[in-house]
Amino acid sequence: MGKKTGVSASFGSRYGTMARKRYTAIMKTLKEKHECPSCGHPTVRRESFGIWACRKCGYTFAGGAYTPTTKVGAAATRAVGLKEAKKPAETPGKPGPVPAAEAEE
Repeated sequence: MGKKTGVSASFGSRYGTMARKRYTAIMKTLKEKHECPSCGHPTVRRESFGIWACRKCGYTFAGGAYTPTTKVGAAATRAVGLKEAKKPAETPGKPGPVPAAEAEE
């Protein structure tokens, strides 16, 4: 057996192959440089569990445990974007519908 290198090298032959591979994949994504949602630079690092901060602009935000964005968060962002796109735009000449409280007065 050859010398093991990488983030899971300290485990040696313990814990099984799949656990070591999973750990390696998670740590690889954790240590990558991630893009800041505020300034766009690849300088986001994890501060603590789920807290991410940009080293350039100082923007701090909540994200996933091992990545700044999660699949659920991305789906929620898309859903909010779709709802905002479906809102009817008011035309400048026409007033919108009158709320019930104003109509009674």
